[in-house]
Amino acid sequence: MSTADTPTTAPPAFIPLEANPELMTTLLHNLGLSPTLAIHDVYSLTDPDLLSFIPRPALALLLVFPVSAAYESHRLAEDASLPDYRTKTNPPTQTQEGENPGGKEEAEEEPVLWFPQTIRNACGLIGLLHASLNGPARSHIQPRTTLSHLLSASQRDPSTNLPHTHPAAARAKLLEQNADLARAHRAVASQGDTTAPAAEDDVDLHFVCFVKGGDGGLWEMDGRRKGPLRRGGLEEGEDVLSEKALAVGPLKFLEREGGDLRFSCVALAGSLD
Repeated sequence: MSTADTPTTAPPAFIPLEANPELMTTLLHNLGLSPTLAIHDVYSLTDPDLLSFIPRPALALLLVFPVSAAYESHRLAEDASLPDYRTKTNPPTQTQEGENPGGKEEAEEEPVLWFPQTIRNACGLIGLLHASLNGPARSHIQPRTTLSHLLSASQRDPSTNLPHTHPAAARAKLLEQNADLARAHRAVASQGDTTAPAAEDDVDLHFVCFVKGGDGGLWEMDGRRKGPLRRGGLEEGEDVLSEKALAVGPLKFLEREGGDLRFSCVALAGSLD
């Protein structure tokens, strides 16, 4: 979703990633996630019998949805009242109502690690990074891998070992300049069940990721937004597929779109192998 750019100013672009659990699992494993975790199809968000097929706890939920006029109107209206995480030295925590609790910036450890999307058509990859670099999934990242490097370099400047002055901008550059990440993505993005669009094509489907943060909240992670969005608190035993998480997270998207059926979901959870 961008206009044509000159060759000197064109942002990097990736082939759009298909919501294919096998390919997504391969990509995550190639990046350094342990084979103990895998991506699973989610066939229903409301049928308990179908949800029971997914290993629990589910560590992340990725939703593919149509970028409709209704969604864009909602996004712009909600973002208008939010502080901009992308430009803050110490990013503020955002609530569902778009308020900054206490009126101050969050200077301590962030409850989630969020990446702004500056790579065209990379929303699927950004969603997988949000899924694997947050919450309990972090403990499944193997050492000396692309993911382990991204995790450490996203939190601290490798040259100084100090927290980034502008963390969101630093993380965007980190993804843009990571050749291993680009190669791994390219290797799987063209292998889907459908013909892959070109990297520069306009697409009207988008990925968003839901994770449980270190603060126990359900967080909506979307690199196109002004920052991560805390959608509500979860109890200790509730995961991203719990009734409450689904109600305040992905089901809100379906409610907005009414009869549009171009939705699909996958979850990051324990491997069945």
